[in-house]
Amino acid sequence: MIWVLIAIGVLVMILIITNIRIVPQSDAYVIERLGGFHKTWNVGLHVKMPLIDRIAKKVSLKEKVFDFPPQPVITKDNVTMMIDTVVYFQITDPKLYTYGVEKPINALENLSATTLRNIIGELELDESLTSRDVINTKMRSILDEATDPWGIKVNRVEVKNIEPPQAIREAMEKQMKAERERREQILIAEGHKQSAILEAEGQKQAMILQAEAQKESAIQKAKGEAEAIREVQQAKAEGLKMLKDAGMDNAVLKLRSLEAFEKAADGQATKIIVPSDLQSLAGVVTSVAEIAKK
Repeated sequence: MIWVLIAIGVLVMILIITNIRIVPQSDAYVIERLGGFHKTWNVGLHVKMPLIDRIAKKVSLKEKVFDFPPQPVITKDNVTMMIDTVVYFQITDPKLYTYGVEKPINALENLSATTLRNIIGELELDESLTSRDVINTKMRSILDEATDPWGIKVNRVEVKNIEPPQAIREAMEKQMKAERERREQILIAEGHKQSAILEAEGQKQAMILQAEAQKESAIQKAKGEAEAIREVQQAKAEGLKMLKDAGMDNAVLKLRSLEAFEKAADGQATKIIVPSDLQSLAGVVTSVAEIAKK
């Protein structure tokens, strides 16, 4: 009897030990009891009931990245091209992820492909090539809302690559080449235009400076002539003032003129200056004679 009890105890210990589980960080275990959902184990030590509980699914709560293969899509202007996307998602509810949908990853891939076709179908080729941010935002919003019942949170969607048909790529390359050549010609023309403008501005500035220099020279020359005239007039005024201060009246001045005439006519000079006003000269001589008698 004792051995039976010991055997039962050992069997119970073995069952307990074998049913102890340690859930690691960022993982979750979905537990079923008698075929139905019982609870979700998070990180830590857990013990399940032997023969009653079972681990239905081990779920990783880390963010996952799935690169789905290229999908053929048709744009609004009937151009078929290949687009592949990258989806970043995270499981937020292990229970819904386990029981919400069969093969959640395949369901997410198919949903991503159909959503991408719907979005691209509303855009033309040029808009599809230049509106990646719009496509990413719309896809993330639609996928996140659609996957809520599956316990999945779509964090980000990126359009990885867009491959238009070969003919479209060749036409785009020719267009880009023509655009680059056009820009080059515009830059060259702008350079020539700017050079001509700068040269004209330089000539204009040089002419302005030359005119200003001539103007300044004329002003200085006029100032010099005016100063010379002013000096001559001032000298004459000072001479007349000195004569007046010395008491020399008109008679004395005429006498001085007569003496100068006498010296000029003494036979030494080659030229004789004859005053035009002889009557005035006679008056002067008479005055001189009267002065001599006295």
